[in-house]
Amino acid sequence: MGEVRIEREQEIAVLTLDNPPMNVLSLDMSRQILEAVQELEHDRSVVAVVLTGAGDRAFMAGADIKEFTGFIADKKAGSAAEAFDETMQRLHHLSKPTVAALNGWTLGGGCELALACDFRIAEEQIMLGFPEVKLGLFPGAGGTQRLPRLIGESRAKQLILTGEPIPAAEAERIGLVNRVVPKGQALAEAKQFAAIFRERSQVSIGLAKRAIDEGLDVTLDEGLKMEARLFGEVFEAEDVAEGVQAFLEKRAPKFQHR
Repeated sequence: MGEVRIEREQEIAVLTLDNPPMNVLSLDMSRQILEAVQELEHDRSVVAVVLTGAGDRAFMAGADIKEFTGFIADKKAGSAAEAFDETMQRLHHLSKPTVAALNGWTLGGGCELALACDFRIAEEQIMLGFPEVKLGLFPGAGGTQRLPRLIGESRAKQLILTGEPIPAAEAERIGLVNRVVPKGQALAEAKQFAAIFRERSQVSIGLAKRAIDEGLDVTLDEGLKMEARLFGEVFEAEDVAEGVQAFLEKRAPKFQHR
């Protein structure tokens, strides 16, 4: 049975997905990720979260295909997809920034998990994609919805309908990943990237993420009204007074995240 480990390092939580040999996404792994995200949401000592895969073969090489025979026999594929969606949605809406350190194969459910994060840092040797169509399936944990929102409809259809993976460099070119780094450096780069959030207010970051995420699901006019409301809300936080005063005094702010 696989496990999801949480390690806290200087206000950054690292979630390691460990389900050898390829860190596949089982229902149990999905549940463990969900529980970890719920725990970190309420941990005020953590300002950012990094996800990575154990070993160097895969970040997460898709879903656990062995479970699919049960989905077929019990006609529970729909409920399984809903369980996966709950995990991805909780991760996506986590108020803290999330960074996926892609250190190996990132396929299917693994790519969907990476899409649920705010940022993706990939090692140069990895491949990313959605091979589900080769099994007569299609992505069922958010891939058909998040991917076109990120890279556009046509490119998303190319990846999903052909089932062919792409290298990290191509993924960066089309906006699927934010940065490509040499082999073995994804985790270190992700931690370094996440470290900047130690200098930011969790209140402003959480509200900004909410404005972006919720704004994508409404019209521009509705989004602007929602943004104005959240902008008013952020000004009620103590961190705003500290940030403004620090700027006027030409010093670094000391945010209390409230």
